[in-house]
Amino acid sequence: MDETMQLSLLRERFYRRERRSVPAAREFVRGAVTDWGFGARLDDVLLCVSELATNALVHGVLPGRGYLVRLLLEEGGVALRVEVHDSGSGQPGVREPDGESGRGLLLVAAVADRWGVGERKPGKIVWCAFEQGCLSAR
Repeated sequence: MDETMQLSLLRERFYRRERRSVPAAREFVRGAVTDWGFGARLDDVLLCVSELATNALVHGVLPGRGYLVRLLLEEGGVALRVEVHDSGSGQPGVREPDGESGRGLLLVAAVADRWGVGERKPGKIVWCAFEQGCLSAR
């Protein structure tokens, strides 16, 4: 595989800690997902990006910092991995909803094919993955 081809399999963008970053992240992801032919999973991917970016913004990004959205096309183009990198501490997990909040990772777990949390210094990476052949039946 040549270098140009490999570069097209990764896209990332940094966002500042501000409300308008979540819709901007969705638009960035919409463009990549469409370019890469994952249109059948677009709604699922955008829902997860909204939830992960919002969680990073609310819980993982300190004032004056931001978060990174990274997209990787894996496994020969049949799997899409969405990562949100932030510098906050803590271990995110699915929890019982509390009033108006607490549903983000519950939604991600229900819609994505896989999800998880990885280490980063400082902070963490919350990711989810979608397979081209696994259209969400949820």
